[in-house]
Amino acid sequence: MGHERTFETERLGRLREGVADGEALLLFDAKNIRYLTGFTGSEGALAVGKDWRVLLVDGRYVTQARNEVPGAEIFEFRNRIEGIAAVIGGHAVESLGFESSALNVEEYLRLREKLPEVPLRPLSSELQEIRAVKNGEEIQRIRQAARIAGEALAEVRSLIRPGVREQELAVELDYRMRRSGAEQVSFETIVAAAANTALPHATPGDRRIADGDCVMIDYGAVWGGYHSDETCTWFAGRVDGRQREVYGIVREAHDRAIAAIRAGVACGEIDRIARSCLAEAGLDGHFSHGTGHGVGLDVHEAPRLASGRQEILRAGMVVTVEPGVYIPGLWGIRIEDTVLVMEEGCEILTPTSKELTIV
Repeated sequence: MGHERTFETERLGRLREGVADGEALLLFDAKNIRYLTGFTGSEGALAVGKDWRVLLVDGRYVTQARNEVPGAEIFEFRNRIEGIAAVIGGHAVESLGFESSALNVEEYLRLREKLPEVPLRPLSSELQEIRAVKNGEEIQRIRQAARIAGEALAEVRSLIRPGVREQELAVELDYRMRRSGAEQVSFETIVAAAANTALPHATPGDRRIADGDCVMIDYGAVWGGYHSDETCTWFAGRVDGRQREVYGIVREAHDRAIAAIRAGVACGEIDRIARSCLAEAGLDGHFSHGTGHGVGLDVHEAPRLASGRQEILRAGMVVTVEPGVYIPGLWGIRIEDTVLVMEEGCEILTPTSKELTIV
């Protein structure tokens, strides 16, 4: 617990670097509040000044907040906006930055009404940038989440056969991840077969797997609050020549991108490398999303590995690499690993082999 308190103090210090006397920041996103304080409740607010901080919670979370954030000032509110107005007014705040992405219009208007003399400004990407680089504890949690997920998939692999429904496999995989210690799944598990694999975010349904189908599984686990993310595309019973060819091309794009990842490389360059590999085979028009994204307390967070992105990879970032080819009405192939950026190269955290696999 002591080392986590140190981490959180250091994170608050970095956040406060841009806060002047008389200014304050107001955070609503539960993941950001957890990152900065250790509080794991699902709702609340955090007000941060140059030399003060107040965690605002309703009555459901007072005891939990006191246990998880010892020594912090806890403010219990009945109405969140009224509580925020009381805290901000009590600290003579002259300017307030707030998380616009986590505040709805109705609450924003009420906040402006309650604090008519305090200018409100949307926060930019400071906190996203702070969260993008993980420390050793965060990396270990992601590693453990990936291990739990990978072991569950290995158990489910033997269940993939003709006649089994997509939804059955998704439910079984979720169950095995939870049974093995996952707090929850990272997102709604995707199990797609045949033409459904051409939908990058397909929803598992009643379709039964048939001999020769592509089977795409995109899944992840949460452990210690941190996510894993991995996609495997396998083949049921057999694979035809075109599927084998395209799988090899997507695998090459995946491998080239991973080989280029290291501290100092622009995020957009990784996307360009993967996309150009697909373009050499005339398949770039069938790649409809970015090459990757950051992973941490959220399964999608900074940085983004996408076209034109100028952010520079730094050691300690954890990102996915997930090129894909989607041919409407036929099938799709995506191969995804989560990797840890290092000064020289990267480490693959997700455990499942990406060799062409027939199940």
